[in-house]
Amino acid sequence: MKDLFGKALQDYQNGNYTDDLITSTNISGKDELPLPYLFRSYTEMPKLEQEALKLAKGRILDVGCGAGSHSLYLQKKDLNIKAIDISKGAIKVSKQRGVQHTKLLDILDETETFDTILLLMNGTGIFQELAKVSTYLKHLKTLLKTNGQILIDSSDIQYMYEDEDGGLWIDTNANYYGELDYYLSYKGEDEDPMKWLYLDFERLKLACETLGLHCDKLIDGEHFDYLARITVPSL
Repeated sequence: MKDLFGKALQDYQNGNYTDDLITSTNISGKDELPLPYLFRSYTEMPKLEQEALKLAKGRILDVGCGAGSHSLYLQKKDLNIKAIDISKGAIKVSKQRGVQHTKLLDILDETETFDTILLLMNGTGIFQELAKVSTYLKHLKTLLKTNGQILIDSSDIQYMYEDEDGGLWIDTNANYYGELDYYLSYKGEDEDPMKWLYLDFERLKLACETLGLHCDKLIDGEHFDYLARITVPSL
């Protein structure tokens, strides 16, 4: 991985902001991801993220922390938070911004336990594809303390397959429609493509139930997105 995401964050943090990240998928064209958005304050966050941060409690794990905006907010609330990311640049920037406990780590390599696990900004994305959802959920379950919770957001992107008449052009013989190939570029350089999963709530709920987890939708967002809480039912 070239870590263009991390390079962009470092440029912004160090006062070298000249370009935004460019993203695209196999079903959508190029779009700008403004770097200032990745450094946003609580008041600038979508309501789903604000609600998740309000509900975070105990020892917290911020998965895919990016520039550390969520962790910084919670840290100022005197909460015990660990921030992890697979981007070296993101971890470096998080530390520069004042996140006290950060680590370059893939979630599947995490072994500590937490009261709250945050997976925000389409948290299901790291699952990559539908077939891997159970693998990630099983592991996340092992990281929960008694009465712990996973707060995760995602979107049902079925709307992206609608034609002008409201019909759907989803190929029923193809993979799940939320499985996308995600492309990122920065300053004319392309990152290696990666798999990224947008998971509708009903499939997330079913996957949780299959593993003995409870899944509640907490709030709907403004554009087919949602925030969910996953817990281990008490006996």
